[in-house]
Amino acid sequence: MKMDLGIQGQTALVAASSKGIGRACALCLAKEGCNVICCSRTLDEVMQTAESIQRQTGQRVMAFKADLTLPEEIDELIEKSREALGSIDILVNNCGGPPPGQFMSLEDENWELAYQTTLMSTVRLTKRVLPDMQAAKWGRIINITSVSVRQPVDGLMLSTAFRAGVVGMSKTLANEIGEEGITINTVAPGYIFTKRLEYLFDSMAHQRGVSSDVLMDEVKTRIPMARFASPEEVASAVTFLASKQASYITGTILPVDGGFIRSI
Repeated sequence: MKMDLGIQGQTALVAASSKGIGRACALCLAKEGCNVICCSRTLDEVMQTAESIQRQTGQRVMAFKADLTLPEEIDELIEKSREALGSIDILVNNCGGPPPGQFMSLEDENWELAYQTTLMSTVRLTKRVLPDMQAAKWGRIINITSVSVRQPVDGLMLSTAFRAGVVGMSKTLANEIGEEGITINTVAPGYIFTKRLEYLFDSMAHQRGVSSDVLMDEVKTRIPMARFASPEEVASAVTFLASKQASYITGTILPVDGGFIRSI
């Protein structure tokens, strides 16, 4: 028997959704009957994504260009989204990961850009959509971070620092809005096979003087399931947390990592 997630007709905003995990989340939510707003810094890419999802699902899917490091573009995105599809019921905070680098190799401007991209985009989007959810006394906020919030990953200094901030914000906000029918949770993906992962492995392989395939095989030996995940597997977890069935789950971190994090 199919579980009814109870989100048919809801409006979902998925940040950074032209490709990768964001695109998979937008498609999965649309398959469950949501109308979806996709956004990206590249209009052509996000329009192609929206058109593809609409063809596959028959749902209303809108595409907007937005640089989420800029507060004014976030304001414009929310305004256009409300005009197109009404109030936002589900928010998926997603962003491209900051560049890799060890502490002494990173300049102040690297830290500032990562702060705006990873932490402040989440803060601003959440703050803009929360009034809609409070008025409806229902809402779902899901932040996509990384297993680095539970176990730091070598070379991902910026990602580890600011994604931990996202988790701290989420946990604290969950305490503030828990009685209002709104949940906020974090999905922490492990090694997900995307262009981003390929880029990271290519970068690390170059530093170590080995092939990226060698590094990938090495990492897989540390994953109990012995493989990388697909974006769709992350999207399934996000979609469940967005559902009415997840009504008593808030302030938590859900790893989607094939067992990579070994701590209890």
